[in-house]
Amino acid sequence: MGGLYGYVRVSTAGQDLTVQRASLKAAGCTIIQEEKAPGAARQGKGELASLLEFLQAGDTLVVTRIDRLARSMRDLLDIVRFLKGRGISLKATEQPIDTASAAGKAFLDMLGVFAEFETNLRRERQMEGIAEAKAKGVYAGKGRKPTVDREAVRRLRAENKRPSAIAKELGISRASVYRSLAEVTNA
Repeated sequence: MGGLYGYVRVSTAGQDLTVQRASLKAAGCTIIQEEKAPGAARQGKGELASLLEFLQAGDTLVVTRIDRLARSMRDLLDIVRFLKGRGISLKATEQPIDTASAAGKAFLDMLGVFAEFETNLRRERQMEGIAEAKAKGVYAGKGRKPTVDREAVRRLRAENKRPSAIAKELGISRASVYRSLAEVTNA
């Protein structure tokens, strides 16, 4: 039988890990990785990455709630697939999630089904909105209208003004100036 390894996370430095840590210790975790990082993406979560690489087949990753592990369903499902592929279970102390049990797997699968359903609904609404905009003649399908006056950028550059001065004069970023100038040379 493998070990129980905990992961606790808070989003900001001012938040406290004490309650999560106590819950995981009560669940039997002897090793608990701690992190103060936003939950939106796995980037910036070095402790989680280290723990995921450390875990071996038969081990269980324990969190208090799945939102401590990932904020997006896609990221959560990626982590679950990674764990499953390596023979590692996932358990949440405050939710009925335990991928070592049939009921826990079913609950997690249901979350995935609902997330996919929501994504499909969002896509359908987007397509309906685009179709409606096209019917009204509003949608061109090429993104928003340019906000940079490319002629003004070219004119000012022809006057030997530097990109920083052009950006300041037109109230745009230097990157926009460079993009406008690159479009002229690439066209």
